[in-house]
Amino acid sequence: MIVNQDKKDNKSASKSMSSYLNPGAQQIPPSGIRKFFDLVGPNKGIISLGVGEPDFITPWHMREASVYSLERGFTSYTSNAGMIELREAISDYLERGFHTPYDPEDEILVTVGGSEAIDLALRALIVAGDEILVPEPCYVAYSPIISLGGGVPVGIETVAEHNFKLTPEALEAKITPKSKVLILCYPSNPTGATMTYEDWLPIAEIVEKHDLIVISDEIYAELTYNQKHVSFPSIPGMRDRTILVSGFSKAFAMTGWRIGYMCGNSDLISAMLKIHQYTVMCAPSMGQVAALEALRNGIEEKDRMVESYNQRRRLIVQGFRDIGLDCHEPQGAFYAFPSIRKTGLTSEEFAHRLLTEGKVATVPGGVFGSGGEGYLRCSYATSLAQLNEALERIGNFVYKLEQVGK
Repeated sequence: MIVNQDKKDNKSASKSMSSYLNPGAQQIPPSGIRKFFDLVGPNKGIISLGVGEPDFITPWHMREASVYSLERGFTSYTSNAGMIELREAISDYLERGFHTPYDPEDEILVTVGGSEAIDLALRALIVAGDEILVPEPCYVAYSPIISLGGGVPVGIETVAEHNFKLTPEALEAKITPKSKVLILCYPSNPTGATMTYEDWLPIAEIVEKHDLIVISDEIYAELTYNQKHVSFPSIPGMRDRTILVSGFSKAFAMTGWRIGYMCGNSDLISAMLKIHQYTVMCAPSMGQVAALEALRNGIEEKDRMVESYNQRRRLIVQGFRDIGLDCHEPQGAFYAFPSIRKTGLTSEEFAHRLLTEGKVATVPGGVFGSGGEGYLRCSYATSLAQLNEALERIGNFVYKLEQVGK
């Protein structure tokens, strides 16, 4: 009885503690992706197409480089901006691969994953009340970070009929005198959409016309199919008004290492570096060593992983179409975004029932913002055998739904 009373007292105290919290922190919803991932938990027999993480292990020589650095005692802080050797390698990699040159001395900052880079950029740029434009469906973290920083997220709906591309008409319609920043994420999480050079030109004109700053999240830049990625800062006039965000998690199978980077005009990067100094000091040194090895000797392995994703991409898109679910063909990242509107269920209902009845975990499209309802995000960063089994289970589940509806 005494233990139970203690629990009751602790519960009461914890409730009262919430009054001390920042209202913004209280009001932001938990990640819709993690919600379904946590439901999977240790449940055996469930196939997860939920979390956007490569199923490949970080290549051995990258791990070995990190281990060797530890054995040599390389466990101290690096420069706040990151190892100069890594920044030089990033500079060379971006210029050769994406025609976006940056000075490693003062235009590149190594961060704790791409997520920290996005947070730094928004915290440095937002003044309370600023409107931040975000094409949707989009990565779930953008709007909460904007709100925590005092900004106002403004969604711009993209649609399957336009292959989920951002159109100049949709962008122009959302701009007001309070618009300050445009966040871009192409290739897109969750839709797999990409933008061509011709697609970017009218967007760039609008950005310049309205004097916007752009945060271009290009974490999936290497994962494109049938076309080469076009980096937004490579568009004429966009380099100095764009903060390029990327990292090693997706293309090099290094999610747990937490190494990202941001590049841009030195005036912008220097402000973000100060916030970085006061929050995390520097990215993990052992992760930076592995990232440096990835750029020096890991390109061929990265290319082999991309080819494997391409094979899986073709399989899953055709699989959904065979089931009878409309699915636009993603040209980047490792997500399919099939429509489940024909079933009459909301994306939340469909995903929950598919998990409990069909034993396949996906993410409901509604968590990705405007235009996402009626879709599912399905990661195909898993084995062909798992994908085939998942498609069979989804097909059986949809068939049962159709039989009930007759």
